[in-house]
Amino acid sequence: MAKVREGDRAPDFELEGTGSRTYRLADYRGEGLILAFYPGDFTPVCTKQFCSYRDDSDRIQALGVPMLGISPQSVESHERFVTENGLELPLLSDPGKRVAGAYGVVGPGGFLRRSIFLVDGEGIVRYRHVALFGIRYQDVGDLERAVERLA
Repeated sequence: MAKVREGDRAPDFELEGTGSRTYRLADYRGEGLILAFYPGDFTPVCTKQFCSYRDDSDRIQALGVPMLGISPQSVESHERFVTENGLELPLLSDPGKRVAGAYGVVGPGGFLRRSIFLVDGEGIVRYRHVALFGIRYQDVGDLERAVERLA
C-alpha cells in the first residue's frame, strides 16, 4: 500500500456519494479539497467528529476549500448518517477501500485510519494527518491551521 506524503500528487478518485452524485478529485482542480477519511458511520468518535464539523460549518465554509468525507460504508448508510445527524458535508462510499488504499490509510485488519489530506488546486497534497489510533480527530482549528499554511 502506497503512503501519500506532503508534496506528492494526490491519487485520483471517482466515488459515489450522498446527494445522488459522483465525486471526482478532478472536479476540485483550481480550488483544492480537504479529504476526511473515517472508519465508519454511526460509530461514537466518527459521529462526534462529523457533528463537530456540522456545528462549525461556518468556519469550514470560511476556509474556502470544500471538504468531503470518505469511508467504506454504502451510500445508503451515508444518507442515513447524514439525515440522522443533520450533516451537510458530502460523504463518499469507498466499499473496496481502493481510494483509502491509494492514500495509504488502511490499517491492520483493514480498518481505515482517521485521516485528513489537504489537496491544493493543482492536485498536490499540502497537509497530511493520519491517526495511529482513531480516538482523536482533527478539529476545525486543526483544519484552519492546515489551510493557513497554504497562504
